[in-house]
Amino acid sequence: MPFVNPQIRLPYLLTLLFPGAVFRVATNRKEVFLTFDDGPVPEVTPWVLDYLKSEGLKAAFFCVGENVQRHPELFQRILAEGHQVGNHTFNHMQGLKNEDSAYYENIEKAAALIPGTLFRPPHGLLRIRQFKKLKTAYRVIMWDIISRDFDKRLSPEQVSQNVLKHAREGSVIIFHDSIKARENMTLALPLVIRELRKRGFSFGDPKALLQNHLKH
Repeated sequence: MPFVNPQIRLPYLLTLLFPGAVFRVATNRKEVFLTFDDGPVPEVTPWVLDYLKSEGLKAAFFCVGENVQRHPELFQRILAEGHQVGNHTFNHMQGLKNEDSAYYENIEKAAALIPGTLFRPPHGLLRIRQFKKLKTAYRVIMWDIISRDFDKRLSPEQVSQNVLKHAREGSVIIFHDSIKARENMTLALPLVIRELRKRGFSFGDPKALLQNHLKH
């Protein structure tokens, strides 16, 4: 079995702690699913939207509530262009580092600005009891591949290889429409799209995140 970097794909045993969370989409097609975290921000998100439109692609944007509050017109553009949106807490709060009540309050504050039932915990870090409570109200979306475009130690080529080496049917892939990730993401994303298409992959409708899923 080939080595799988746990920084790119969560170890299988860890995924078992979150039954019902989405790591991959159950599909009979050779397709993957694009997601973006941490926006919207005017320095990056418009580029992503322009690029996706030029390629005829749809994605799911897991938005930070305070960014939505600061840039409501940009958030409305995401919706108007047919993308899915999800809750990523109000200010990128980690469940492991905060009391349950404060964590839930932060999520609900974001929910007042972000419609729908998709939720992704920042860094994927939350307590099991928090997950059990949240999954009664939200579809918790984790990932099969995280590009690590935010890691300044990596080149765009390394970021693209993080995705290309691990891509498989149903993969939920994370990029970031954040200032920190901008340089890597804007160069790596087109490389990934182009190469995956050469390999026969298509890019699935993010509405599938609300439907059938695989744990790993």
